[in-house]
Amino acid sequence: MTLRRALYGMATALGLALPAAAQPIPLGHLMDLSGATSDVGTPFAQGVNDTFAWVNRTRNGIAGRQVNVLAFDYGYQAPRSVSQYQAWSRDRVVGIMGWGTADTEALVRFVTRDRIPYVSGSYSAALTDAAGKSGRPGVEATGYNFFYGPSYSDALRAMLQWAAEDWKAKGRPGRPKYVHMGGNHPYPNSPKAAGEALAAELGFEVLPAIVFALTPGDYTAQCLTLKNQGANYAYLGNTAGSNISVLRACQTAGVDVQFLGNVWGMDENAMKAAGAAANGVVFPVRTGAVWGQSVPGMAQAQAISRISDSSGNAYRPVHYLAGICSAMLMVEAMQTASEGGQITGERIRNGFYARRDWVPQGFDGLCSPSNFTAEDHRGQLSVALYRARVTGDTSQGGVTELMQAGTMKLEPVTTITLPRRPDWLGW
Repeated sequence: MTLRRALYGMATALGLALPAAAQPIPLGHLMDLSGATSDVGTPFAQGVNDTFAWVNRTRNGIAGRQVNVLAFDYGYQAPRSVSQYQAWSRDRVVGIMGWGTADTEALVRFVTRDRIPYVSGSYSAALTDAAGKSGRPGVEATGYNFFYGPSYSDALRAMLQWAAEDWKAKGRPGRPKYVHMGGNHPYPNSPKAAGEALAAELGFEVLPAIVFALTPGDYTAQCLTLKNQGANYAYLGNTAGSNISVLRACQTAGVDVQFLGNVWGMDENAMKAAGAAANGVVFPVRTGAVWGQSVPGMAQAQAISRISDSSGNAYRPVHYLAGICSAMLMVEAMQTASEGGQITGERIRNGFYARRDWVPQGFDGLCSPSNFTAEDHRGQLSVALYRARVTGDTSQGGVTELMQAGTMKLEPVTTITLPRRPDWLGW
């Protein structure tokens, strides 16, 4: 028997010895620490795990009950997520902190059937049609699926609106050319049709999509295609690891294009790895502040960070902070559920509807407001856009030092608030 299994068995035995009102609350946590998206999955998962550990330590859990987080690294393999879900069902988890698009969408019917709230790291717009009323092919009711932040589609729509204005501001002639880039996979493909439709609506010439894998590689051919197409704005739909390869290859090939990164496509770690090739990338940031900025909620984030960094010196990337805010939505929904009695999945689900302009208590300025209704799970329609700035050599020193020195910084560009268009629900 492994140490992990032995400890879990001891925790289970202790839980059974406690009265029901004091037993730990089982919560699943699906992570990618070793698969194709582990570059961004790792800091996000750390933010989630640190937050629940902090809640257990400083708030005595939920209504006096510790949260037993059953964390599992599934390596970004959707079939493994389904088998793990079956194990968690036997553990009677009341909720799940999830991750990728393919696995989250594969589990929609399971969590709906079993009434288990699922807060994913996937922001697929298909997860927002809570009541299943959009009528879109392949989109079903997702009443138990939530996520913190704008959907992939809405984030791309905001970037395209900015790009249209950017083109006008530069006074360039003709129609701007837009291209979608990413792997042939549910995650990067999620906003493809929505983005191309709005690009055409805004007057862009939409170019044929360019495919590149979710893993790092030699993408010189893709960059040459991008250059030959004459693209002006290119959306990078993959996570940072493979995007870094594209940015470097395109820099070498002399490609002059404004890259638009998806929410997982750029962060401080990617800026260090890509160096000057990352300079100028525009991408959405889910939180109201980035690490170290002076907002009231940053003190709470720094306290949470000390769970896994007792020194308090670690620089936390944007994905870590998003992990905190995602976990706090689940925490407060569970607290709301506990106020009326038993903490059940259905009561937790209803907790997501209990607040308007929802910012977790104590996280003002850090966690952007969310709004969920029983019909519409588009939690955020205001999209903050930032630009990656790299002004020197990033090979010397770590992210903390580079950010402190100003060699790297995240520069606010604008915030775009989208209309809650009915025809965009689930798309």
